[in-house]
Amino acid sequence: MNSLCVYCGSSPGTDPGFMEEARIAGGLLAKAGITLVYGGGRVGLMGAVADAALAAGGRVVGVMPADLVSQEIAHTGLSDLHVVNSMHERKWKMAELADGFLCLPGGPGTFEEIFEQWTWALLGFHAKPCGFVNLGGYYDLLRGTIQQMADKGFIAQQYVDMLIYADTTAEALERFEAYVPPPPKWGVAPVEQRY
Repeated sequence: MNSLCVYCGSSPGTDPGFMEEARIAGGLLAKAGITLVYGGGRVGLMGAVADAALAAGGRVVGVMPADLVSQEIAHTGLSDLHVVNSMHERKWKMAELADGFLCLPGGPGTFEEIFEQWTWALLGFHAKPCGFVNLGGYYDLLRGTIQQMADKGFIAQQYVDMLIYADTTAEALERFEAYVPPPPKWGVAPVEQRY
């Protein structure tokens, strides 16, 4: 894995452990030579993961719509910052640049971003791993809701099982390296990148 997209909160959250794990994540990626791809912000968990990766000598690539850059929340010390026109373009570019998608704790934007990548993965639009650092059980309720999708017949169990849950970023990275994607939902085309 050469690059990893990390989705996480633009706020620090109420648990100091969230910020600590963001810093750990940034350091681990840098030490492993994995480029961090993220939303480009200097605030919250986003800023913490970027700062830690940069401090450890890592490459950090941000992607942010011009409207947010103009509000001065963009990180100004990144290896590269792609300024795009819209949130849709932002997500597309982040997906194009990354070899996998990992969520630290975050809010609705974090959920929306990972759900899109998971959907693209199960449809076979890409074969990249998607997962969660389930710090302190943060994603337990979401995991239960996703399981209910299979239990109620809206998705096959293999597509629930393709999501990776780990207690730490280090564990998630190990599991990402061993990831094998399931066949695409409709089975009509080989898995390929379609960005």
